[in-house]
Amino acid sequence: MIVVKLGGSLIHRAKELVKEIIDYSDTSGQAILIVPGGSVFADTVRKVNASDEASHWMAILAMEQYGYFIADKSKARIVDNIRIEDKGTYILLPYALIKNKDELPHTWDVTSDTIAAWVAHQVGARFIKLTDVDGIFINGELKKELRAQELLGIETCVDSELPRFLIKNKMNCEILNGNCPGRLINALKGNVPGTLIKG
Repeated sequence: MIVVKLGGSLIHRAKELVKEIIDYSDTSGQAILIVPGGSVFADTVRKVNASDEASHWMAILAMEQYGYFIADKSKARIVDNIRIEDKGTYILLPYALIKNKDELPHTWDVTSDTIAAWVAHQVGARFIKLTDVDGIFINGELKKELRAQELLGIETCVDSELPRFLIKNKMNCEILNGNCPGRLINALKGNVPGTLIKG
């Protein structure tokens, strides 16, 4: 299985990306689980200035709203668990899953990035983060590959908890720009045209 975190920054072409994933899954026989970002729905949570505890669960519910949006009029199947045994494309609504197995810190350091990584870890899947930038930039230079350790304490396109999670669980994360045609399919085929973070 491949877990693809579909960033909220890609809301303007998210449905196109879901279709690309479905087409690839149909032809390859690969099971792909999409974990939605929070997008504009999580932005609203940030604006209301709730406590970290309330914001954590509200933001996960925001992921569910984005999930329904990207699933709308697609052939992807909406699921609320990770017991997936068949090929195809699935979109995860994560609230019930995370509420049942509450292992992540309840702070804004944990966003849909770390939640998606946690999901990938649970199912032993390859983890791809689709976003609106080409990858990780350090001092203005795009890094093709780096260690998660190098990201501790610096601001990048991933949340601040993700590097720690990758290190702890010896996981990798592939980051690529979902705005660039062809990159997603290349990545699904194993050619990462962005940044590989090694945990």
